[in-house]
Amino acid sequence: MPARWPSLALLMALAAPASAMPAPELYREHCASCHGEDRLGRMGPALLPESLGRLKPPALEAVIRDGRPATQMPGFADRLDEAEIAALAELVRTPLAEMPRWGVEEIEASRVVLVAPEALPDRPQWHTDPLNLFVVVEAGDQHVTILDGDRFEPLARFPTHFALHGGPKFSPDGRFVHLMSRDGWVTRYDLWSLQPVAEVRAGINSRNIAISDDGRVIAVANYLPHSLVILDAATLAPLEVKTVDDPFHKRTSRVSAVYQAAPRRSFILALKDLPEIWEVSYAPEPPAVFAGLVHNYEPGMVEGLAETSPFPVRRIPLTAPLDDFFFDPTYTNLIGSSRDGGKGVVVNLDVRREIAELPLPGLPHLGSGIAFSWQGRPVLATPHLGEAALSVIDLKSWQVVERVATLGPGFFIRGHEASPYAWIDVSLGPEKDKLQILDTRTLELVATLQPAPGKITGHVELTRDGRFALVSVSEMDGELVVYDTATFAVVKRLPMVKPVGKYNVGNKISRSPGTSH
Repeated sequence: MPARWPSLALLMALAAPASAMPAPELYREHCASCHGEDRLGRMGPALLPESLGRLKPPALEAVIRDGRPATQMPGFADRLDEAEIAALAELVRTPLAEMPRWGVEEIEASRVVLVAPEALPDRPQWHTDPLNLFVVVEAGDQHVTILDGDRFEPLARFPTHFALHGGPKFSPDGRFVHLMSRDGWVTRYDLWSLQPVAEVRAGINSRNIAISDDGRVIAVANYLPHSLVILDAATLAPLEVKTVDDPFHKRTSRVSAVYQAAPRRSFILALKDLPEIWEVSYAPEPPAVFAGLVHNYEPGMVEGLAETSPFPVRRIPLTAPLDDFFFDPTYTNLIGSSRDGGKGVVVNLDVRREIAELPLPGLPHLGSGIAFSWQGRPVLATPHLGEAALSVIDLKSWQVVERVATLGPGFFIRGHEASPYAWIDVSLGPEKDKLQILDTRTLELVATLQPAPGKITGHVELTRDGRFALVSVSEMDGELVVYDTATFAVVKRLPMVKPVGKYNVGNKISRSPGTSH
């Protein structure tokens, strides 16, 4: 269904009194050619609150006034006064009256093949370890740098769509990387020839992607519309669009995230608005447990829901929605949490029910947790977004065995099976320019580092062999700081434009327990 503009009363309210032209007319004159008449995006990104939620009103007005450096977004200070700028900013922060349609036809119409598969080289066009490359996301000017992880030298740098999100995903051989932007664009990039080969817009506002362990298909989690999109990984052609709804088709849900569960040959979905988990099989011959009804509620509750899709769904009912997951090494169990629940819930995917609870206040960031062995047992360590602590959880007893006090809350913890140390950021606290080092053998903090005094320090990723850690100084005049993981000495500094994340090919495709998957 096509999007509609807000009501006339709202439009009149949006037009500032000092402005001679109402906000919708200003938008059509100055914005629609790049961002679309419907605000769903064209050359420029979608201008919807779902896509721009992290831009506060003053920052959004600054973008309209001054433009965005190193992008095609110009400044309008010479054409619009402050009242007009404020009216435009308020307009693009207003939700659409109805959810727009974005199905198979719209997705296919957006798809572009940039390089034919037969035109790609049969070997890398550079000389370095192809599994020790890093994909570095520079959010400051919407670029990605491909970094040689042996010599710490850039191999390529290229522009991306607006606001890459959710982490790049690699093909099983490490040749291709798939990037997803907040406004739904998925790009397939060839690391051997250092060029994008295909693009498609799989959603209007998207959360993340996952790729099957055989590299055949990609799953896209969407906030807008409420859908899961399955793409052919090689061509990015849409294979199926699943509306995410309850068993009675009365309510739909945003998809918080989608994860690959390689041992199960399935994707696992976190749903924002429904108390369920979805498991979607991508196996060429789905297991028998996916046959029949697409739910596991009480028999007789729902009729006529026989699954005929090549990507069948199993529903797992929950007591409350879960936003974030961490899987045990076998992918039999997951620990989930919600933003406001104050606890963790363990769900067994085989029996399809909750089997344990554990106290996890302070908004645990389970998706960035790591697993390692401590005192002969497997444990999970997770940071907290709202508490200056690290929680360590026994993956057998489902007990919190240690709470490590940190300098502040943070997003990430990173490690490597070849190193006894884990690297913790505290970027959400008052000492956001520091990192702390955890000895995974003793669960004690053994060092505090300050890569760039006064500047935000965040995401860490290790090289394929675990010898070096790359740390993001996430400012416009930022950098990557390379540390020796044995001595914690600085090895090199590389200037970057607000590097928010970096991802090592070998660690990702091997599912290293020291990094997120």
